[in-house]
Amino acid sequence: MEREKCSGEKRKNNMEKKFPKRILITGANSYIGVSFEKWMEKNPECYKIDTLDMLDKNWDNTDFSQYDVVYHVAGIAHADVGSVNEEEKKLYYKINTDLAINVAQKAKEAGVKQFIFMSSMIIYSGCKEKFITNQTMPNPLNFYGDSKWQADKKIRELESDDFKVVVLRPPMIYGRGSKGNYPQLAKLAEKLPVFPIVKNRRSMLYIDNLCEFVKLMIDNEENGVFFPQNKEYSNTSEMVREIAKIRGHRIFMLSGLSWAIRLLEKFPGKIGTLAAKAFGDSAYEMSMSEYKDNYRVCTLAESIHLTEGENK
Repeated sequence: MEREKCSGEKRKNNMEKKFPKRILITGANSYIGVSFEKWMEKNPECYKIDTLDMLDKNWDNTDFSQYDVVYHVAGIAHADVGSVNEEEKKLYYKINTDLAINVAQKAKEAGVKQFIFMSSMIIYSGCKEKFITNQTMPNPLNFYGDSKWQADKKIRELESDDFKVVVLRPPMIYGRGSKGNYPQLAKLAEKLPVFPIVKNRRSMLYIDNLCEFVKLMIDNEENGVFFPQNKEYSNTSEMVREIAKIRGHRIFMLSGLSWAIRLLEKFPGKIGTLAAKAFGDSAYEMSMSEYKDNYRVCTLAESIHLTEGENK
């Protein structure tokens, strides 16, 4: 009965799967790691979770052989690429590439059955097309994207019949307490008196949707490359309008400013980069993100309210 409860209605008859699953999250105290641990704690009889601090120089002394799954979330992100020196760039490769590969190799040698790696949509940042399809080849724009891409490739090479590898290439991940672009956008929504109306579309992934997706990867003992995203594309203007409304801030949305936005996007350095992120297109073809089991536990509108601290 415990196996039926853990595996869900669609897997009631699949009794060969063993529960509880023992899962090691490599990347203690990270936003994704902490969120996933809390998500899985809803079913303590099904999953036993441990976390490993990768800043601890003795992490390599940990016995991986006791785990069924290693979920690697440690990494460096959110770089202002224009202000990073050569030594800092080396650190990105040391953490995002070398460490990730070393953890995967250790997991394989220890007999871990499944390794889940957090890659990123950033590996497509240098592509001319901003609507990514299955035919789009990764082309990182900078060292951060390349550090993720190098690990993405080399970890997949480790896969074997006894070592299943799942690579996730999510778009921007957001949720209450997240870092990165969402908090910056929320600040603008709270402070600006006006905001331009733009007709862009961007892929995003709410943290609970990600956590449920990873849970399904584990339950279904998956392998391969996956592109989870919300079931709706986001639009920057609509998001700003909704965040401002929730925060009680009056903001006027202005049309006819597309020329100014295009001009900002051509600015060198941080201004152009931020304008492109806020107003440009960056999306996966929706069919790439479909999965046999539903993982989208929240709609875009619900996720914004939850991120802003409101109940559904």
